[in-house]
Amino acid sequence: MSKKAIIFLAEGFEEVEAITPIDYLRRAGIEVSTVAVGSKGTNEVKGAHGIPVIADTSLSALAGAGRLTGASWDAVLLPGGIPGAPNLAASGELGAFLKDMAGAGKLVTAICASPAVVLFPLGLLKGRRFTGYPGTEQEVSGAQWSEGTVVIDGNIITSRGAGTAAAWATAIIGKLLDEGTAQTIASAVLL
Repeated sequence: MSKKAIIFLAEGFEEVEAITPIDYLRRAGIEVSTVAVGSKGTNEVKGAHGIPVIADTSLSALAGAGRLTGASWDAVLLPGGIPGAPNLAASGELGAFLKDMAGAGKLVTAICASPAVVLFPLGLLKGRRFTGYPGTEQEVSGAQWSEGTVVIDGNIITSRGAGTAAAWATAIIGKLLDEGTAQTIASAVLL
């Protein structure tokens, strides 16, 4: 049975932090669903640099279909970006889903501003080691900051920013599948 990951895209998401893991995870055979957050009747979401992406579905459509539960997915990915991360954090439905995923022991992953802006207010970093975009650690208390490129603490995986998106994606593959597959993908893309 193939693993399933879901990535949420809100207006102003960092494009590299979204597209890189979508690409790498799909290369590894992981089913990745892209979800527009806060879309108004369309699944098109513009990134922080004005690049439009058409998501597979919307948060409201998933919620309406009863598929917004931790039982439906193996991993969730949260790209950063400004105002992408704050736009993700503004969604109560997404927050409840992230808590459900974490409570079920599923992989909850975030990069750039999203660890501090999205995960921390939900209590998901409490007592955990994490990383994120430099300076965002000042917004977080009760967790241990690390300058590592990617930090894995149990079922939480965090990363620094656009330049670390490939390492973040391969770490997710390693946890969802195995290190051999992660290294095969890394080699294939000349990482």
